[in-house]
Amino acid sequence: MKQPAQKTRKRGFRLWKWIKGLSLLLMLSLIAAAAGLVYLYATSLPLADSDRNSRLLDSQGEVIATFSAGGKDSVPVQLDAISPDLINATLAVEDRKFYDHHGFDIRGLGRAVLVNLQHMQMSQGASTLTQQLARNLYLSHEKTWTRKAKEAIYTAQLEMKYSKDEILQMYLNEIYYGHGAYGIESAARMYFGKSANQLDLAESAMLAGIPKGPTYYSPYNHMKNAKDRQRIVLNSMAETGKITQSEADKAYEEILSFKPESERKTVEQAPYFRDYIRSLAINELGISEAMLDHGGLNIYTTLDLRMQKAAEDAVAKGMDPKSELETALISIDPRTGYIKAMVGGKNYRTSQINHVLATTRQPGSAFKPIMYLAALESKQLTSASIFNSEPTLFHYDNDRKTYKPGNFGDKYLGEIDLRQAIAASDNIYAVNTIMKIGPEKVVDMAHTLGITSNLSPVPSLALGTSPVSPLEMASAFSVIAAGGQRTPPVAILQITDAAGRVLYEAPQTKAETVVEPSAAYVLTRLMESVFESGGTGNRVSATMKRPVAGKTGTTNTDAWLVGFTPELSTAVWVGYDQGKSISTSDGRRAAPIFAQFTEQALASVPPKIFPVPDNVVSVYINPETGQLAGNGCAEKRLEVFMAGTEPTDVCRGADSDPKDAADHSKPDQQSEQALQEEKHSWWKDFKRWWVE
Repeated sequence: MKQPAQKTRKRGFRLWKWIKGLSLLLMLSLIAAAAGLVYLYATSLPLADSDRNSRLLDSQGEVIATFSAGGKDSVPVQLDAISPDLINATLAVEDRKFYDHHGFDIRGLGRAVLVNLQHMQMSQGASTLTQQLARNLYLSHEKTWTRKAKEAIYTAQLEMKYSKDEILQMYLNEIYYGHGAYGIESAARMYFGKSANQLDLAESAMLAGIPKGPTYYSPYNHMKNAKDRQRIVLNSMAETGKITQSEADKAYEEILSFKPESERKTVEQAPYFRDYIRSLAINELGISEAMLDHGGLNIYTTLDLRMQKAAEDAVAKGMDPKSELETALISIDPRTGYIKAMVGGKNYRTSQINHVLATTRQPGSAFKPIMYLAALESKQLTSASIFNSEPTLFHYDNDRKTYKPGNFGDKYLGEIDLRQAIAASDNIYAVNTIMKIGPEKVVDMAHTLGITSNLSPVPSLALGTSPVSPLEMASAFSVIAAGGQRTPPVAILQITDAAGRVLYEAPQTKAETVVEPSAAYVLTRLMESVFESGGTGNRVSATMKRPVAGKTGTTNTDAWLVGFTPELSTAVWVGYDQGKSISTSDGRRAAPIFAQFTEQALASVPPKIFPVPDNVVSVYINPETGQLAGNGCAEKRLEVFMAGTEPTDVCRGADSDPKDAADHSKPDQQSEQALQEEKHSWWKDFKRWWVE
């Protein structure tokens, strides 16, 4: 009879020991947690308040944008710059006890824990505003016990470090309101075209309801859902006594005036450039995302905000906001390699794809100058070289393959020289050239100029069939603009931390001569003809008020204009993301965008001619024969050559004296620089005005 009693006492003793052990474990856990919180507070781990956001600065030290988690597009504002209705609406629907708790809703938390234990999974949450802020600043939104534990620690830290008003201000500047808008100021401008302090009750209730489900409750996506959510917010405000039920009903009936989706613009400047810098900093310079988002860094860049605005204005004017047609513009200073402007698409809010970096676009005829540069430098082609523009079947690969290109509109020009071929973008001349010098030599030249995309060494490469990015094209043309000198593209100049210590300094790279300067200059002069009478860019010649060289390019899916002045090398691309065919009118958008940007970006810069290097000669030739033009020659044109490649045969008229041919084949001792000034008649007028 005693045995059962003894067993009972033993079981009771074991249970008591287990309870004591569990209590001790819980006590130690609480002590450890408290110690951990004290440690976190004492060591002051970086918190992402608005003062610690990293800043992106332009070449003049002006702030372009700020970085926050995920590269968010936001404009931080003070709490007193936010409508009281918006503040009350947010608290009523998200956290009514915000000013009473210490970061956690204990009752709600307990209720959620019981449900989660019952289902043995993380299915319910009970997030206060502080918890939501901690999650948005530091953590993912996955529902795991580990994430919740981290969230609790960060929540406690926020509550210890900041006042309630400071936490609420950070929350309203951080929360996502849909369509790329982070923070209430960004949302107010996007949805209603006004500042956060101008929001009325109805507008405030509408916006306060969106963070619960930014896509589901977006008035742009689902107006009924948005209005239903607005009613819940207004009724919650009435329940908390912030407004009367009558005011709630009246606000619900108010007809809201939203900004049209087509007019929604980014809040920050140069958003595609900002994303590009973020990628460079993380992937190439080793800056961590946490440091970038919360470290208070200053990132000094090469961007020129005035030129950036010119680029954005040109894109806005040249593109149809209602069309799916996309665009890209990138401009580089050929003298330094500095990226001065970047527009990766026509509307960042609708598409964050940076088309400047897309390497899936065929450049078409815009690629031809790279090939012609290879031919000129190897002296296998000159400005006077003539090919017959006519339907031609080309044989290659030891005559095992054939290629038959055609000209646009089946227009063939007969015997033409290089200047005429570039101006008219003749395909037959181009393929004749690549067959003469070999496609491998063209690939080598492209790589020399900085193109890294894979290029197929086949005859069709002459017509730009291998895809490249706009950034690569602008960089390659910058070498031509710089007279054969290459400086790799640069975007970040320096990065400093919050204390001003230098974390990164761009290396001082010296321009490297990679192409014969005289070859680059001759090609430049030939490319100027694209904007002259008969050239494919002639329609924008009236817009261009300065010497400019370039090349158009059009395929079934892409349209380009890549060109340069002595100060800027710019690539403009137009096409569809889906790669569908472009119309004739779509193909004509690139040139006006290029022309407007170039003129506006350089409006304060006096026009300059391209500097003439050594080993360049100018002679008069007969364009029909490619020979030197002697006395009595019916037609003559002044042309430039690399010294030693100018023609030696003389074209003479029937009545000319052979011994006078040499005297009239070259200009009267005028330098190429003087001839250039004479060609641009405005140049002399400008110099006279400048001196006066």
